Amino acid sequence: MIRLAKRLAGLEESVTLLITAKAAELRAQGRDIIGFGAGEPDFDTPANIKEAAIKAINAGKTKYTPVGGIPELKDAIRAKFKRDNGLDYRRDEVLVSCGGKHSIFNLFQAALDAGDEIIIPAPYWVSYPVMAALAGAKPVIVQTTEAHGFKMTPKAFEAAITPATKAVVINSPSNPTGAAYTEAELAAIAEAAVRKGVLVITDEIYEQLAYGGFKVVSIASTNKALKDNCVVVNGVSKAYAMTGWRIGYAAGPAEIIKAMASIQSQSTSNPASISQWAAVEALNGTQEFIPAMVREFEARRNAMADGLNAIPGITAFKPQGAFYVFANVSGLYGKEIKTSAGLATRLLDDAGVAVVPGEPFGNDDYIRLSYATSMKNITEGVKRIGEAAGRMRG
Repeated sequence: MIRLAKRLAGLEESVTLLITAKAAELRAQGRDIIGFGAGEPDFDTPANIKEAAIKAINAGKTKYTPVGGIPELKDAIRAKFKRDNGLDYRRDEVLVSCGGKHSIFNLFQAALDAGDEIIIPAPYWVSYPVMAALAGAKPVIVQTTEAHGFKMTPKAFEAAITPATKAVVINSPSNPTGAAYTEAELAAIAEAAVRKGVLVITDEIYEQLAYGGFKVVSIASTNKALKDNCVVVNGVSKAYAMTGWRIGYAAGPAEIIKAMASIQSQSTSNPASISQWAAVEALNGTQEFIPAMVREFEARRNAMADGLNAIPGITAFKPQGAFYVFANVSGLYGKEIKTSAGLATRLLDDAGVAVVPGEPFGNDDYIRLSYATSMKNITEGVKRIGEAAGRMRG
């Protein structure tokens, strides 16, 4: 009998991907399923970006590239950081990887050792604790509450720091809550991180998706002393509807970036060459696509949050960014339904609506719903949830 590596003990497939696959399977069987599970924009990749990829193919740019990305893309990333965040990086301080998830995996492998602790505010993206554990580190979960906007306070951050603390993860705007930190809140956390010598890992993949005039700020820009102990992770997946192109990037101290590149050289080598040329156009080309997408997402956010809040037994946090609503459904729990997974199963089987349980995100009283789908689907899906909730209460 084959014995798998001990590090895989307890490792499970991403619950988001499992829900999406289950919904697709039911659709294939002829079921009418409305999916609120997927974490990707339902918009098509802008034409200018697709044309850049076609041009690259026709020009024969289909070979291996440098492991860490082509110079043209690194320069486009550097220009983006300067333009949007006021941050200056050299080429050797930038690494291009196969998606933001890959960037974070490389970073955890490069920065974390067995016995290290990494502070992760909850609710969290499901992969953070798993990736930390795969690196041998211990995830230290700091619970946040809806009453405090699902944000970790500087006081809670400092209370979680021990002699073993190596890093902290900040995700703003957040998956799954859509919560975003203000500049003042980030500056306070940055000050504490600098004072305590904690590496800040900031996941800014939803940076461009903010609503109601909320100003998204990179924590790296709030404290000059932090920049030398901070790695910024971003990518083109969400802002440019390029999830399948698999381009993410990280910027930070050259020593860490070099280590991440060494790990990448032994795993994937370079990201897809064609995708890199498409990403150059995404970052350097017209940005008109983004505001139009954000306006549509904001309308959908309002419709979903308001619709869910009108259902007895459900309260929905209205997010500042991303494209998720994190809804408290504990008011529907009873003899039959006791967990978010149980509720998600019931909604999928009985109402034909796919949602993601909150338990893998760190809070079992909630479910996550993505509004990266049509207004028609949101209206019908929320209606079905309301009807199913009525039957549960009934």
